[in-house]
Amino acid sequence: MKTKKILFANIPADGHFNPLTGLAIHIKSIGYDVRWYTGRKYEEKIISLGIPYYPLVNAMDFSVGNPEELFPERDKCKSQVSKLQFDIKNVFLLRGPEFYQDIKKINEEFNFDLLIADITFTGIPWVREKLNKKVISVGIMPLSETSKDLAPNGLAITPNPSFLGRCKQNVMRFVADKILFAESSKLIKEIFGQYGIKQEKGNLFDVLYRKSDLVLQSGTPGFEYKRSDLSRNIRFIGPLLPVLKNSKVTFKHHAKALAYNKVILVTQGTVETDHEKIIVPTLEAFKDSDRLVIVTTGGSGTAELRARYPQRNIIIEDFIPFTEVMPLADVYVTNGGYGGLMLGIQHKLPLVVAGVHEGKNEICARVGYFKLGINLKTEKPTPQQMRLSVEQVLTNPIYKKNVEQLSEEFNLYNPPVLCAKYVADLIGKPAQDETTSLNIPVKTKMAVAE
Repeated sequence: MKTKKILFANIPADGHFNPLTGLAIHIKSIGYDVRWYTGRKYEEKIISLGIPYYPLVNAMDFSVGNPEELFPERDKCKSQVSKLQFDIKNVFLLRGPEFYQDIKKINEEFNFDLLIADITFTGIPWVREKLNKKVISVGIMPLSETSKDLAPNGLAITPNPSFLGRCKQNVMRFVADKILFAESSKLIKEIFGQYGIKQEKGNLFDVLYRKSDLVLQSGTPGFEYKRSDLSRNIRFIGPLLPVLKNSKVTFKHHAKALAYNKVILVTQGTVETDHEKIIVPTLEAFKDSDRLVIVTTGGSGTAELRARYPQRNIIIEDFIPFTEVMPLADVYVTNGGYGGLMLGIQHKLPLVVAGVHEGKNEICARVGYFKLGINLKTEKPTPQQMRLSVEQVLTNPIYKKNVEQLSEEFNLYNPPVLCAKYVADLIGKPAQDETTSLNIPVKTKMAVAE
């Protein structure tokens, strides 16, 4: 029997690439022939995983270069809604045919059986219908499929099951369809018509859910709003976390952290370099206090921050090993990146979140709704907001209790093994390992990549 072949693909952005790495490594380890198509930024990482790499050729590669230079018109978008409309069209929708051209060429050399891609990868409809391939999409963000029980996705409006609340949500969905997603829906029809792809109802993200054979959702039901109309092809598989790099980065302040009664961990990830958004307000709020503040900058402006904040209760590093530091922390301050949030919950850390753009508003809204912490609903909190919110999370036990319960739910899932099961259901087990049980738990060492 021939070896089953799987092509991984993702929108060229960290939050779309990193969560898939653990799945790819496990799928490869049990005998599938795995290769990966994405932006040049990830070539070295993919090769280091022992996986052959295919670059974006026809498709725009916005993983390299300056996003402001690639999309200069985006600066003219003043509102969150206008930014979302711009991104749907330019970052996602228009890239679909480009992805198809590249993958069609790849298929001539690597006639794959299955595409595994992040849920926003807009090459999905073409791969499934024009190349007749099976497709598994991976939900690397909260569920974005439209539901009759919820307000439109993207506006960060939490559920309101009352009669008036449901009426308001119904009106908002209607308005979103007619205004927010009207242009992109029209463009979808035009582009799909050019390629003879079957039309689907709903916005772009609804289409990507429906064009997938299966959607494997990162997280668990306890971190998602209840839906009576959840699509039958959606499966929760637990928190997806990147493969831990063989890094020499260690945390040298273990003893110091143990000497403090309360430890605050702060990060904005590696993409956001404006420290004035979250890092500086947190440092201003707690400098010279009895709280230890541990900051990771992602490698940007570390020396300047250290010079600006030399206080004894402040530690500032380029990168930190999160799995080593999180057990020492008492609260996690973040802009709401989905992967980092999953890891924080796994380590039972109550949260203070401050993120709006790039879909972080929906992630942060869930933190507040499920009382896992406090959602500040802004990109730039004040030091006073940060101090009051952190202290509230530290002193009110409800946040810690809820995070611990969700962490326990996380532990019931084994994402790589569940993914392997669903892959086998679609295309069969790997040829080299026909007798291997895919239900045996295999713990993959994972953490947020530096």
